Amino acid sequence: MLQGLDYDAVGLISGLEVHQQLLTKHKLFCRCPAGLYTETHDGEVLRHMRPTLSELGEYDGTALMEFKTRKEIVYLLNQLNVCTYEMDDTPPFLVNQEAIDASIELCLMMNMDIIDEIHIARKQYLDGSIPTGFQRTAIIGMNGYLPFKGRRLTVTHVSVEEDSCREVKDKGHQIVWRTDRLGMPLTETVTGPELRTPQEVRDAILLCGLTARSTGRVRTGIGASRQDVNVSVRGGERCEIKGVPKAGYAVKLVHNEGLRQHNLLKLREELHRRGLATPDAIRVQPFDVSDIFADVDLGFIRRALQSGGKVFAVRVEGVAGLAQFPTQPDTTFIDELRGRIRVIACLDEAPITVSGAQMPDFADKHRVVERLRKRVKAGESDDFFLVFGPEDDCRTAANEIRLRFADATVGVPKETRQALTGGFTTFERILPGPDRMYPDTDSPPTRVTEDRVARLKAGLRPSPWERIARYGQWRVPEETSQFLIRRGGAEILDAVVERTGVDGLVAAVELGQRTKALKRAGIPVERLGVESWVQLFDRFTEGLLPREAISLVAARMATDGLSVEAASQAVGVALQPREKWRTELDYLTMEGYEGEKVDTEAKRLRFLAGRAMAKLLGKAPAKEVAEYLKTRLQEVGR
Repeated sequence: MLQGLDYDAVGLISGLEVHQQLLTKHKLFCRCPAGLYTETHDGEVLRHMRPTLSELGEYDGTALMEFKTRKEIVYLLNQLNVCTYEMDDTPPFLVNQEAIDASIELCLMMNMDIIDEIHIARKQYLDGSIPTGFQRTAIIGMNGYLPFKGRRLTVTHVSVEEDSCREVKDKGHQIVWRTDRLGMPLTETVTGPELRTPQEVRDAILLCGLTARSTGRVRTGIGASRQDVNVSVRGGERCEIKGVPKAGYAVKLVHNEGLRQHNLLKLREELHRRGLATPDAIRVQPFDVSDIFADVDLGFIRRALQSGGKVFAVRVEGVAGLAQFPTQPDTTFIDELRGRIRVIACLDEAPITVSGAQMPDFADKHRVVERLRKRVKAGESDDFFLVFGPEDDCRTAANEIRLRFADATVGVPKETRQALTGGFTTFERILPGPDRMYPDTDSPPTRVTEDRVARLKAGLRPSPWERIARYGQWRVPEETSQFLIRRGGAEILDAVVERTGVDGLVAAVELGQRTKALKRAGIPVERLGVESWVQLFDRFTEGLLPREAISLVAARMATDGLSVEAASQAVGVALQPREKWRTELDYLTMEGYEGEKVDTEAKRLRFLAGRAMAKLLGKAPAKEVAEYLKTRLQEVGR
């Protein structure tokens, strides 16, 4: 519970759409390299988008909304990672079968029914993120589940689809995209709306990520995995929080979206109490008030007028004070208006819009506000909102103010919302509907045979829950187990334990905790593969390498490319015969020990053992040193 929101009481439910890039050599529908990112470009393409009719002759609401923005879309192209397919100048190649196999393996790990004939569909995207205006996508599996907190989390379906462009800049009526990741294959895993708290959402994201990583078929790193979180409360509507980059961020985002919807339902009650019960009851009128602001010293107004723009005051009847109605923490309903205006009218200079009741301070403010209220004929129950910029954009903004208040009379609008820093969201677009999907007649279906599925199932790696249970029997902390699975260390751990017979806990700690510290210190431990670690642990189990020297030897192997033997010699690790290292301990004294004379033997032993291992590092096993010192202390009685 955060800031007093009782999730059970408000009926909070969430579901996930987890997008994961696949580790393939080529893109999904062409033979350009996948995963080759660039920061330079050889050319540019300019596009404008327009919506198309669905099979039933309907326009998707999101497509119509994007069309209203009148965006100029610029694509930055590098010949190293794009071809004419990405620019929609060449039909698609046959779908990448390596990506299909990887998607099937993910479905099998989540206990799904595999589609026996895969059909490619088109999903409209008019925000410019895909130059064709649509994304090619195909469902691979359905009706699966994940073990989750003692129950089953439904996985409704998994699709494989092509990734979109990376946004470079979005300002006014121009948006710029880089096309290097465009067309890379990724899976979309969709869960049922069965998550009841923000913490469950976080944990489910982590589980989906661990499951994908367990296949060994996915990319890692920034941007390789992205989550969309669907949230609703009782009486509200599904809203999609787009592009949650990390699982931990979901907690505040989901909480704040639940709070926002709860507050919007309260706002609806207030609108109904005022007699504004239907969208038609919202009456709005825009007025050109540029002349009133001709001599006003407000920076954002002055810049709009100097660039040839206008200032409009948009009167909304009966909504006095509602611009200040709270929604998310530290935000109010006027932020809902600002989001719509920024995206659709493309008026993005702060503050985007201001309420007549909360005008910023400036010279002669009282007189100007009085003139404005008189010009727009605002009554005591009315409010007006200033918008500024090109005249056409101001008129679009006025209509968006009307539409957003109209939506408020109904409750919670179906929206896709952008995740912001601090756990807040803002409007991104109208939530897409089924009308944006239609078959792709350029791509033939792919038949998936039973033999193909059986072959992939036979080579499937262990699931994360199987590994966590097995590692738990070795007393490995769950955090370490998850780290090993997430970072690819689980495959190494399994091979090391199976081939060397080393204790599982010892190997897990060295691979999952010590290597983490080495990596933070800049040691490239990722260079060490299975064979290197097997050789290192072989040397340990044979008694030729003390445990405390494992990470030292691994560091030299990774940094200098040395063999186990050469790295051991380089760090001075060479076990000596017992007779030799024991003589070096005969001269150890208690000098410098600050304990009381009556102190325990265990404390004295730890003191001497610390000195001994500093002196003998790499020359003697720690366990044998401790046993020898214990015997010596008993012999001398001190």
